[in-house]
Amino acid sequence: MEYQGNRQHNFIDNNGVKIHYVIQGEGKLMLMLHGFPAFWYSWRHQIPEFSENYKVVAVDLRGHNDSDKPKNKNAYRVEDAISDVKAVIEGLGYESCVLVGHNRGGAVAWEFAYTHPEMVEQLIVMNAPHLAKIISALRTPQQLLRSWYFFLFQLPWLPEALFRRSDYQFLKGGFTNFVVDKDVFSATDLQIYKEAAAKPGALTAMVNWYRNFFQSWLVNRGWGVLKVPTLMIWGEEDAALGKELVAGTENYVENLTVRYVPGCGHWVHEEKPQLVNQYIREFLALAA
Repeated sequence: MEYQGNRQHNFIDNNGVKIHYVIQGEGKLMLMLHGFPAFWYSWRHQIPEFSENYKVVAVDLRGHNDSDKPKNKNAYRVEDAISDVKAVIEGLGYESCVLVGHNRGGAVAWEFAYTHPEMVEQLIVMNAPHLAKIISALRTPQQLLRSWYFFLFQLPWLPEALFRRSDYQFLKGGFTNFVVDKDVFSATDLQIYKEAAAKPGALTAMVNWYRNFFQSWLVNRGWGVLKVPTLMIWGEEDAALGKELVAGTENYVENLTVRYVPGCGHWVHEEKPQLVNQYIREFLALAA
């Protein structure tokens, strides 16, 4: 299925793992990291918008779409994700970037900014709580219920089987069940997401991120105060990650801006792209 637009496609090798990305524009680097179960296509409303002023690069995280899919479950740890982002930035000839992440990509962005703050000029995360907030929230019944899939995805083979059932309806529901406007995702969009997930090895690789979640991602790292200027954008009607996860983030980020998007679910940058793009532009103008 053709949905390339004016973008160019390429790969960067990181220790034998090929990371696929699309690229458009020239200038400072803006690097975009998608959520689960998406791939670079989730940024289709942002890539052309910001390519007028930036070199916009949207990657496929390892295990997704056209990036390599290592079979070893332990290839999807925090350290691997951080290493991939660093490899992409340096492989493109840059020393730093504006780093943008949603959902799982937001978690990667948080971790990368803490590990390599000198490589992040501005940080933008969407419906992706600070990892310290997730650790504390998973002790509450409310968030435990919302995060039921974290536990399902620890099981072998069953999550993959559920995703494949009935022409990937479970996967498609990961998009349509987490937006307020049910017309946001067209049949074409859902088919594109399905085709990416149906590529050999993709489902297991995508779920393996969660199979490392408790032992690798949900580790208290003694969080300090991040000094990178940070924008959080949050769809208020997120059924997976409650709005209360934003409160207290200011204890971990020195220069924090929060923008809530009412009447909007988890896929905020796809459901309300014009407003999200406006908030990003305003933030970048202030942080420049």
